[in-house]
Amino acid sequence: MKANQNIVPELLDNEKRFTDPFFKQFKLRHRHQPLQLTDAIAKDYRFPTFYGNVTCAIGVFMCNYDKAQAMLPHPQMKPVRMPRNRALVTFSCYEYKDVMNVAPYNEIAMTIPVMVDPLVNVPVLPMIVEGFRKFGYYVFHMPVTSLENRIRGNKIWGLPKVLDDIDIQVENHVSTTTATDSEGNRYFTLEIPTEGTRTHFNVRSNLYSRLGDQLLQSQTCFEADFNVTKFMDRLWKTGGECSRPYLTIGQGPYADRLRALEID
Repeated sequence: MKANQNIVPELLDNEKRFTDPFFKQFKLRHRHQPLQLTDAIAKDYRFPTFYGNVTCAIGVFMCNYDKAQAMLPHPQMKPVRMPRNRALVTFSCYEYKDVMNVAPYNEIAMTIPVMVDPLVNVPVLPMIVEGFRKFGYYVFHMPVTSLENRIRGNKIWGLPKVLDDIDIQVENHVSTTTATDSEGNRYFTLEIPTEGTRTHFNVRSNLYSRLGDQLLQSQTCFEADFNVTKFMDRLWKTGGECSRPYLTIGQGPYADRLRALEID
């Protein structure tokens, strides 16, 4: 999907698409004032934002713990520790085909799983066991294909959203996501198998971002079925041969930032 810089004055009239029982657990509310998107356009959105008809491909990789720590904006935030002085980096690639009051767009959430002000930074377990109250994901980069959504994310939550082209294709049982920046640099390609163990998820997790001097905590909730492929031996191994290039880091400043994490 190409970057969409068009912002229309009206909210998209699509509330009838969000009748699933999942949405009924949330009470919609307005912000204290409409969000000013341009000099001439302000919109009075309701929150939380509802997403329906979504496809998602997620890749979870090991990276250097110290490099991940250096990317975090607050000393209270600690990457979830993994064996061999490593942390995790996650790439979640979304096609949002129905968004309440907003036109469809694509997005990639690049995050580091973290604990915030933990008494003990328990290794591994926060990723696989529910109940760690201080666990969440810090967003360090978030390309989107919608200027409207980029402004929303920047102004409301301080999310580091940038306007890029994001192409998502599924072919031969592989979902391939490619991000290209405004200078034409193809800096990120992720290939995820669409086959795997079918697993149902009903998730509530914290999303951390920084707005000015404030560290913000938001809750993200989803219910979905995923086809999951795991390589649990990577917990203990580093380097080595790979059957396919699941992650390809290209050129440009965003690629340089990803490369600095020393992703395995």
